[in-house]
Amino acid sequence: MSTNGNGSHKASDLNSEINVTPMVDIMLVMLIIFMVVTPLIQSGVTVALPKGVNPDEDGNITKDTAVVVSIPFAGSYHVGRDPVTKDNMVKTIETRMKGLRENDPKVVYIRGGVGVPYGEIVDIINFIRDAGYDQIGLVADKLKPGEQ
Repeated sequence: MSTNGNGSHKASDLNSEINVTPMVDIMLVMLIIFMVVTPLIQSGVTVALPKGVNPDEDGNITKDTAVVVSIPFAGSYHVGRDPVTKDNMVKTIETRMKGLRENDPKVVYIRGGVGVPYGEIVDIINFIRDAGYDQIGLVADKLKPGEQ
């Protein structure tokens, strides 16, 4: 460092700028992490749900313990995220129901896609009822104002 005649430093030698590069690096890493994790947070399988004017909202369906049967299209069945066949669907539902706690609701939710034939939904309801579960919820999205 250079000094002037009396031993003090010149003002031009001091760097008073803030280095924001480490902060930007951390923010970009966090952005990437959130972009990767966000789709994983969604529970179940993506289904194009029918929309209704007044579906009742049940907060229990979003819980991790909820037993949800998804039918995105005819012939495709999922319990939670796991693909199942009609034959082993009841066994999978029974296994999930046994894992519930005492105070958890014993409801099986059905998320049927818009293009799934009505008869297919009725068949699944019959399978679930034959297994001894009478509390069944049919899932629909709520129509937003201005939508049809």
